[in-house]
Amino acid sequence: MTAPLTPPPHDNSAHQVRQAPPPAGGPGAGAYEQDGPGMKTELREAAVTTVVVALGGVLLGLLWWWLAPHVPLVADEIGKNWVVYVKDTEGEQAVGVDGTFTLLGLAFGLVSAVVVFLLRRRGGVPLVVALALGGLLGSLLAWRLGMWLGPESDVLAHARAVGKGVTFSAPLKLSAKGALLAWPLAGLLVHLGLTALFGPRDPEAPVD
Repeated sequence: MTAPLTPPPHDNSAHQVRQAPPPAGGPGAGAYEQDGPGMKTELREAAVTTVVVALGGVLLGLLWWWLAPHVPLVADEIGKNWVVYVKDTEGEQAVGVDGTFTLLGLAFGLVSAVVVFLLRRRGGVPLVVALALGGLLGSLLAWRLGMWLGPESDVLAHARAVGKGVTFSAPLKLSAKGALLAWPLAGLLVHLGLTALFGPRDPEAPVD
């Protein structure tokens, strides 16, 4: 009686297919490469947004110089000294100067936030930071431009030039420096609100 013949085991080691490493352009590498340029694109867009929003400060400065009320001053010469004082001590022109800048800053923050949201609905942290930073730089630019366009900053020299008892306008200045934050805060809040209400939604996870 002979034992059943069993076929010898096949050595498949020579025929085994070894898994090649994923190519450079494979799915994993592609996703990694997309993250890099994506962030670079966001930073580039944020830089452009900052510059464009900040340049809007030129228009804000012009409007502030044009719409802000003038504070009337009058000078008197006592001996050899010049004394300058506010002509209307009960007037609210000085408060109106700060209020005008604040209201204009709020309006510019609203408009800039809406424009940025409409141009790029996806948003992102760099874009929000750029909007706030651009608004702050724009406010600073508007403040300095309005002061430069306004009346003479040297009050005594201006008083001597116009003469004693002649009414002239005080320099355009911002007493409440907190008004510089009106634009960036308004832009930030409006943009966050628009993103929360009308921004793209993340797809919901499928329910098992």
